[in-house]
Amino acid sequence: MMFSNDSQNDISIHYPSELPIVERREEIVAAIREHQVVVITGETGSGKSTQIPKMCLEAGLGRRKWIGCTQPRRIAAITLANRVAEEMGELSHWVGHKIRFQDKTTRSTRIKFMTDGVLLAEAQSDRLFRGYDAIVVDEAHERTLNIDFLLGLIKKILPRRQDLKVVVTSATIDPEKFSQAFDNAPIIEVSGRTYPVEVWHRAPEAPEDGEEETNYVDNAIAAVDSLKRSSRRGDVLVFMPTESDIRETVQRLEEKRYFHTIVLPLFGRMAASDQQRIFQLTAEEKIVVATNVAETSVTIPRIKYVIDTGLARISQYNARSRTQSLPVAPISQAAADQRKGRCGRVEAGICIRLYSEEDYLGRPAFTAPEMQRANLAEVILRMLHLKFGSVQDFPFLDPPSPAAVKDGYGVLRELNAIDASNRLTPDGRLMARLPLDPRLARILIEAGKERALREVMILAAALSIQDPRERPVEKEAQADQAHAKFRDPRSDFVGLLRIWEAYERQWQATPSQGQMRKFCRENFLSYRRLREWRDVFEEIGDILGEAKEFHATAEPASYEAIHRAIVSGYLSNIAMRKEKNIYLGTKGRQVMIFPGSGLFNKAGSWIVASEVVQTSRLFARTVGEIKPEWIEELGAHLCQRSYSEPHWEKKLGQVAAFEKVTLYGLVIVERRKINYGRIAPDKAREVFIQSALVEGELPGAHPFMEHNRELIRQIEELENKTRRRNLLVDDFTLHRFYDDRIPDIMPDVRSFDKLIKDRGGDQWLRMTEADLLRDDPDFRALDQFPDAIEAGDVRLPLRYAFEPGSPEDGVTVTVPVRVLPAISSEPFEWLVPGLLVEKTTALLKALPKGIRKRLVPVGDAAREVAERLPFREGNLYIQMSRCLHELKGLSVGAGEWDRNSVPEHLQMRFEVVDPEGKKLGEGRNLDDLKPITTERHEDRIWREARRKWEKTGATSWGFGDVPPKIELGEDAFGVKLYAYPGVVAEDETVALRLFMNLPEAMEATRSGFMLLYRLTFAAEIKNLRKDWTFPDHMAPLVFFVGKKKDADLALQEYVMRELFELNDPVRAERALFEGVVKRLRGSIAALGRERVNEVFQVAREREEARTCLERFRKMGARNPKVLMRLDVLFKELEELVPSDFLKRLHPRHMEQLPRLLKALQVRAERVYNAPEKDIAKAEQLHPHIERREELEREASAAPTPSGLRFLDDFRWSLEEFKASVFAPEIKSRRKISSKRLDEKWREWVLTKGRETEESHC
Repeated sequence: MMFSNDSQNDISIHYPSELPIVERREEIVAAIREHQVVVITGETGSGKSTQIPKMCLEAGLGRRKWIGCTQPRRIAAITLANRVAEEMGELSHWVGHKIRFQDKTTRSTRIKFMTDGVLLAEAQSDRLFRGYDAIVVDEAHERTLNIDFLLGLIKKILPRRQDLKVVVTSATIDPEKFSQAFDNAPIIEVSGRTYPVEVWHRAPEAPEDGEEETNYVDNAIAAVDSLKRSSRRGDVLVFMPTESDIRETVQRLEEKRYFHTIVLPLFGRMAASDQQRIFQLTAEEKIVVATNVAETSVTIPRIKYVIDTGLARISQYNARSRTQSLPVAPISQAAADQRKGRCGRVEAGICIRLYSEEDYLGRPAFTAPEMQRANLAEVILRMLHLKFGSVQDFPFLDPPSPAAVKDGYGVLRELNAIDASNRLTPDGRLMARLPLDPRLARILIEAGKERALREVMILAAALSIQDPRERPVEKEAQADQAHAKFRDPRSDFVGLLRIWEAYERQWQATPSQGQMRKFCRENFLSYRRLREWRDVFEEIGDILGEAKEFHATAEPASYEAIHRAIVSGYLSNIAMRKEKNIYLGTKGRQVMIFPGSGLFNKAGSWIVASEVVQTSRLFARTVGEIKPEWIEELGAHLCQRSYSEPHWEKKLGQVAAFEKVTLYGLVIVERRKINYGRIAPDKAREVFIQSALVEGELPGAHPFMEHNRELIRQIEELENKTRRRNLLVDDFTLHRFYDDRIPDIMPDVRSFDKLIKDRGGDQWLRMTEADLLRDDPDFRALDQFPDAIEAGDVRLPLRYAFEPGSPEDGVTVTVPVRVLPAISSEPFEWLVPGLLVEKTTALLKALPKGIRKRLVPVGDAAREVAERLPFREGNLYIQMSRCLHELKGLSVGAGEWDRNSVPEHLQMRFEVVDPEGKKLGEGRNLDDLKPITTERHEDRIWREARRKWEKTGATSWGFGDVPPKIELGEDAFGVKLYAYPGVVAEDETVALRLFMNLPEAMEATRSGFMLLYRLTFAAEIKNLRKDWTFPDHMAPLVFFVGKKKDADLALQEYVMRELFELNDPVRAERALFEGVVKRLRGSIAALGRERVNEVFQVAREREEARTCLERFRKMGARNPKVLMRLDVLFKELEELVPSDFLKRLHPRHMEQLPRLLKALQVRAERVYNAPEKDIAKAEQLHPHIERREELEREASAAPTPSGLRFLDDFRWSLEEFKASVFAPEIKSRRKISSKRLDEKWREWVLTKGRETEESHC
């Protein structure tokens, strides 16, 4: 059909007669002339996209302004422009197209095809679209974000552009909504198909047992197979939801090798040349496998069959998590009808739906508008820039949800594009001018500050286009290998920069299109996208060139500068590594690095991604490693900060706290110490007063603190000593004292010191006793709690603690390690006078009930006993037994007191320290600490004393007069230090050495003197040794000692020990040594013979006693009573003369043994004759034997010199008593009886005096 229009200078417009819309041409042209807005709805194939622009020309539009035709896709804009230009014939130059960075319009262009995004971008400079006579909004039913925004914008400006004509075209999908949006604009419906389309529903059947379940790819291939097997001719269009599905389907269909058939993929990311193959007419039949890009706008010729899986990737934006997802989901009824409309263009068609009719009818009628499932940040930014008012008031066809609007504003705040009042910031105004995603605009602004503008411009351009890397299905391995050289192990962004640099180097080397295309093919890069990348880069450069703030630098930018800029635009896309390739993202999201990333399996602790997309899972794409400190700096306006554990930092002199910084739930800083006074001055002041002043942690010299601390110490000491906690005021009172006096200042030392200086001193901060005391204390009680205790010739400091349950509760005595061996635990059992009554009470309460009943009330009895106790005179428990007997007539043995029942605070606590005051050990049992002395603990003073006094290598006395002790000075605790000289045997010489205590020195001197005596009398001893042996005939008599050689050696040691008076430890005194030497000169042989004869006599008597016992044992073998009593006598024989008697017994014991052994023989004979009488006589021994055993236990547990002496005396007195009882004819050298033993015991219990300090030491 031809049409002549006089108003357009008799132009001729051609309308293809086969298109259904041509039948309604006159009605449509009239409607355009008569109405400002016309809604035209028609099914796919009706011709509305190509013919309506020409009808606008016929209606008289496009004379001086453009007829704008918007398309949602660039491929549609280009294809339709070419098609209309072809139909216009000679007037083809009237038709042009403009897509982003590709303007194919001229001054003669009247019909301008473009994407809706291009028209929106023009609105920034032409808000009322004054460059247009008419605007055709095509494919409005798709309801993309741009379409809805464009329709709202047009509706808003129509009242001010009465001359502007608007045509809204749509498939037959809810056209009434468009009409109502434009005040009930007329609707013209156009029939779409020329040929009918038959719909087959082929829902997959449930698999039978043993069969594998099929998926939609399997079902689609089966549908193609059935068409081919039935010999149906014609091209097939298969709809698949994803690119991977398309690749799989194409591969599997190609393997079937259908006759005279080619299989082609179609998806948005394909190279333009590959897409054009779809539209080319070929001799072969085509099977096109496409995404929903083929649903609208694009008309693929010769399609007779459509196979619809009913699925598509539908973009969804989660405002809560700010995640863009592309899930595979069922399409709506409207989308299914659009797919059906792709066939039936040239002849009757068939649409095979791989789902049931019930499924189809149950689906939503329309796909939800993108406005309701997209990020609105860019829309809001444009509206704010164009001053279109609030989003809520904008005339959208379907207003977005409040949550989506809120999120859009949130994204803009994240990018620092708007302030708290939702007004554009300077950065926001600049971002609105850039035809880019707001995030990309933001990174450009930051790049200017980081001096990384050129690199980030390159990246911004790259991120606004499709990936320039190509990966053909049939050459995936070669593509991966070619792309490997561009990869960077730290950043995909650097990988993009490497592609750009390689492209630029090639362009500089060979700037011909042929060579560039070859370079792209070899490297599997899209030439078209690289050109688009360059166009975007150049346009960004032009835009930024107009802004004075942006200045590119010649120097290459650092990795840090580039990625800091990227972080500024993608703060919600940061993530922290959780495990390999798995990262914890913002708002609790868990993301995985996309497997195609160069960082897969290699990424660091923190990353940023250009997008986070949900497909099979949540993937982070195009990622780079970053540092967390960048996030805090760049996202300062978004970071949430919390503070914990405010505390006083003495070293810094300020109140500190730990800061936790989070961004969208991600912890950027876990625990950073900061000055809390600048954050919360009031709370910090409370901490300052409590910690620095009340608790005394104020650094530096402050006289008022020393004054207050000393007052508090005195009161605390009184509390600890008297074990009271009601004297010192509590911390709250101390806090209030300072709180009332200190004004509001910055709570740190510097400000506090300035305050004191400004007030002329610190008198106003000094406390008095009245400020600190709750009650009037009894200061006289302090006398009962001394600060030190005497131990020998040293004074040991005491420390008191009233801390029930604490290891330090009670009284602690500090013991220098060198003093430790010289002290015994006995004096410390008394504790201090102030605690004696309490300890006495505890001991009385632990007595058996029968005794305790006679002491009621126990408290009064304890006070009476304590008053009579001679403090620190002798053994506490012996003295208590004496006092209890005197006061109450009760007999309690010293061993009967239950010491374990005494609470720990009533047991002295010992703290052993080295010369520098370092603690070496602590505990309540002194004997457990004694092993510490086996280690040497020397300080400077000790080392100097050793250098001065010690001498070695002597073989005779060459030391001169040696003092009994040497004063060294005082230690860290004020204890006077002494050294004790001792003569020590060292190999074959002797040395003068210093010891930390007298007992150790005396014990060492015994061995040293022995060597000196041996050296002095070496000749005599050499000659006498053979005389100091047992004769051979006596060898059987000493078998109980061991071998004769051992017995001879023991005899020689005994003789020399007795001659040289070394039975006991001795002091290193010159006079003592020389006196012994003088006494022995010329008489050593005679005196030695006396000692030897004493031993011989004992050995003979012992053998006779043993022989006697053995004889009576044989004679009384049939009498059990005799044998039982003889066993007792054999035991007593072993006790009288044990195998080591030469080491254990003193000469005075040797003198008594022959007589006692004779008494034992007499007793044996009487046992044989009358064992019952021996048993009866033994009864009177039992109390005394029990006392001896008690003494032995005490000596073993806590040996003291007086105790050991009494034990020795009591034991031999008991042996004499035995002899008097069982063999009275053997006369004793002293009067002895049971009564005498009782008196001796009572004398020990009642009159045992305090050992001298020297004996302790």
